[in-house]
Amino acid sequence: GITWTSRTSGTSNYLTSVTYGNNIFVTSGQSGTVLTSSNLNSWDNRTSGTTNLLRTITYGNGIFVAVDPLTKVHTSLDNGTSWTTRNSGSSYDLWGVSYGNGIFVSVGYSGTILTSSDGITWTSRTSDTSKNLHAVTYASSKFVAVGDDGTTVTSSDGITWTSRSYSTSKELYGITYGNSIFVTTGSTGIILTSSD
Repeated sequence: GITWTSRTSGTSNYLTSVTYGNNIFVTSGQSGTVLTSSNLNSWDNRTSGTTNLLRTITYGNGIFVAVDPLTKVHTSLDNGTSWTTRNSGSSYDLWGVSYGNGIFVSVGYSGTILTSSDGITWTSRTSDTSKNLHAVTYASSKFVAVGDDGTTVTSSDGITWTSRSYSTSKELYGITYGNSIFVTTGSTGIILTSSD
């Protein structure tokens, strides 16, 4: 993470997310862009089947899953080379997706939370908030999702969620876990940390 090398992607579209699984890197972004690479030196442009922004992508259980803000889920079962658009069943925008504990969790507008064991069939869950949720991660045996006004919701199984709001008017846009700490970032430079 100290020394970086520029790579040629073959696209000028914005790339908004990247993940790694099954010995391949897959990145997604603007206008349905999906690129794959096994060596990082060359990237192959893949047909995603959508022109929508693919905001976030993740990998789990042999499946790549990308979500777009227009309520759709896109899945690939073959290393990101071919994609199928799935109806999430949600009428609200989807902004984040993660995998853990055997399930995919997607989050979005107005507290939307969806779960799926296969990336194909999705079930709506009660999130314990009506705030927009922007990102979700799984670590330390729990899912943690973050969003508007410092909203944080947690779940051990992806099904039952509990609000853990932090008192701030800032939006939280990203979350990760490392070194036994959850870290979330957001608007106007906010960074919050949590050990639990």
